[in-house]
Amino acid sequence: MEKFDIAIIGAGPGGYVAAIYAAKSGKKVALVERHKVGGACYNVGCIPSKILLEHSKLVQEIKRGNDWGIETSKVNVNFTRLMQRKDSLIEELLANIEGYILSNHITFYRGEASVAKDMTVTVGKAIFTATDIILATGSKPFVPPFKGLESAKYYTTDTFFSIDELPKQLTIIGGGVIAVEMAFSLAPLGTKVTMLNHSEDILQTEEPDARPLIRQKMKKLGIELVTDFQFNHFKDNEIHTSKGIYTYENLLFATGRRPNTEIAQQLELAFDGRLIAVNEHLETSQPHIYAIGDLVGGYQLAHSASAEGIHVIDHILGNKPLLIDQDAIPRCVYTHPEIATFGLLENQVKVPCTVIKIPVHSNSKALMEGNTEGFVKLIATKKEGHILGACVVADGATEILNSILATKNAGGTAHTLAKMIFPHPTVSEHIGDAAKGIFDKAIHQ
Repeated sequence: MEKFDIAIIGAGPGGYVAAIYAAKSGKKVALVERHKVGGACYNVGCIPSKILLEHSKLVQEIKRGNDWGIETSKVNVNFTRLMQRKDSLIEELLANIEGYILSNHITFYRGEASVAKDMTVTVGKAIFTATDIILATGSKPFVPPFKGLESAKYYTTDTFFSIDELPKQLTIIGGGVIAVEMAFSLAPLGTKVTMLNHSEDILQTEEPDARPLIRQKMKKLGIELVTDFQFNHFKDNEIHTSKGIYTYENLLFATGRRPNTEIAQQLELAFDGRLIAVNEHLETSQPHIYAIGDLVGGYQLAHSASAEGIHVIDHILGNKPLLIDQDAIPRCVYTHPEIATFGLLENQVKVPCTVIKIPVHSNSKALMEGNTEGFVKLIATKKEGHILGACVVADGATEILNSILATKNAGGTAHTLAKMIFPHPTVSEHIGDAAKGIFDKAIHQ
């Protein structure tokens, strides 16, 4: 029976990154995946949704060009070709990942894994052992058990990205990041989108000041948003709610995800609610078995899972890694404008602080590009200027945020950002101005 130093179950962003990092650190590694490498992120999540969002963003830019005088008579959307491009890009990315796995001499097993308490792993006819095992089995879509839903036809994000025709109409159940991004990806292409979210607002885990801007943009795109109601039941192609009846041609549930915990249940690991209970180094109740990503607490984000996988490997190697700082994990919403955040929100701060928010419409580059929706928001302690949180709402915000985060991670403060010379004209120069505003010296405020 072959013995490995580390076996990793699941080849998503947490699992494959951990495997490559371990192999580059000199460990003998086995990696198991029952479906496709890249996990939900690359196949039915982050990547396909962002590709569709790029297509929709381009349509909006073409229409904006008409307002400037670059005139086109009509925008024709060949959805079949767009989906072919999506498939081609994903195939290229997955081929790259498989190439990295192969080039690092990782033993790759494709199939369903079972793990015994004696650290024996079985995948089909293959049986092997490992000194340490990392569970990185990800999650699956959650569909609430609404009355009448058993007879309804609907999509989840696991099935939606296989469509080959642009829906004329789509009703999305949900109001979180996935639901909003899906609405933004399809409405500009010509789909009539209705979003039903029983809560009072959308994006409730995100920056409150960003939500009105996104709602305004949704209205501009023709997205019908219905909030603050109760679902009653589903019947035929009707959704009966406390606010009335909504008919649909196509239905997508974007109502969150639940962890794949079958192996953890087999091993009788301790749980914390639906999630696997782990210590600060992500070790489960059974020594030498770890869990990362959507299986444990924290943010359900691909880059968070990757960071956790690397942390576990460093812990196994005895490198004594620093604990993962949840406040340093960026959170991104790829709407248009984008929302990028890290650290504390304003209503979460418990110490004296200064909050500066500078609107993007006063920024030269944003005006040139016609992307004037948004702001740069910085939260820092009054005296020392320690950065507690930041949010950028703008075109390209998910890239712009990194300069603030890098400054914080390097031990810098708002003083550091205020002294930094940003290139002009750029949207990011508003970061320097916001930092100056912490000390009452903002120029464009």
